Amino acid sequence: MTDLDQRIASVLRERAEGETDTHRLLRASRAQGRRRQLRRRAATATALALVGVLGFVGVTGADLAGLPGRLPWAAATPTVAAPVPPRADGVSGAAQRPDLVGADPQVLHLGLDTSRARYLRWAVYASVEMESIRFSVGDEQPVLVEVGRSTQSFTGRGIEGFPDRFGPVPVTFDGEIRQVGGTTGGLVKAWQPVPGLYARVAMLGGDRSVLVKAVDAIRWDEARRCAAPLRLSTLPAGATVSFCSVDVTAFPRGLTVELTLSREQSATMWVKLLYGAQIAESTTESNRVVGGRPGYLYPDGTKLELLGIPRAHLTADFGWPLPGIAPSEGRLGFTAADATTVLAGAQVAKDLTDPDTWE
Repeated sequence: MTDLDQRIASVLRERAEGETDTHRLLRASRAQGRRRQLRRRAATATALALVGVLGFVGVTGADLAGLPGRLPWAAATPTVAAPVPPRADGVSGAAQRPDLVGADPQVLHLGLDTSRARYLRWAVYASVEMESIRFSVGDEQPVLVEVGRSTQSFTGRGIEGFPDRFGPVPVTFDGEIRQVGGTTGGLVKAWQPVPGLYARVAMLGGDRSVLVKAVDAIRWDEARRCAAPLRLSTLPAGATVSFCSVDVTAFPRGLTVELTLSREQSATMWVKLLYGAQIAESTTESNRVVGGRPGYLYPDGTKLELLGIPRAHLTADFGWPLPGIAPSEGRLGFTAADATTVLAGAQVAKDLTDPDTWE
């Protein structure tokens, strides 16, 4: 279950009365929310990979939005060294402290043997107490590892990048490697690396030896920071960061950073930094001032962009995820003023292609 799914489920449970079929509503709402996210969140990590691989010229935010949906498993592996999340000094790894997994959205409690594996994306889902890393071993198909404190973290949660045609993915933590989606589908393994820690690895394709090598490259005894070239120094009252994701699949030609802000269960703001070497200078005319800098409030009034960042788009999307279902009275979502507060205090690294400048 994604961070968005978790919030949708909570809202539907709160609003359920009488014989309302919350499961049916949740399924429909998820579909609507996902379609809305694809339309509203401008672009995805795959768009950046395509920018880097295909060399699109003069790509703008609108151009990126027209590319296919997220296909994280199919992106080409860059030829340069990818960034590595820095160590979190003094923090125990998942093997020593499984209870810390997902507790801090700024910390990963696992890592990789970088002599054998390459980081493609790392993420922390504090709302569901999970962490994940997508990585590759050599030139092989990318692998996704997800870890959580309990089996509940995986309940109802699909595998990112696995097509719906694969059907339900079994989550039996017995260490067996299972084929899903037929012989041309994917492989999944779920197990307990140590008591109190649950893990799942998945990959498209059917080479079991690659999956075994990928599992061997995971390091459970180290902790790393969810470092990114974006830092939010000002947050609206009562808001906290509940999700951190850095996608470097197309690095150095492409990069995506996503931070989710939460306030209670009805307020969610998605902050995204989208960098592409071929993104043209923005031609959008400013209609707002954001911390003394030009900004642009989109026509529907639920998305704000900070202009003037070379080859990048920095946006704050604060629209309610369920069309036709508004937050209940007294539990209002974020506003344009909140988005202005966030973007006014946003700090972006001077060189997005130099990880040494990231915080």
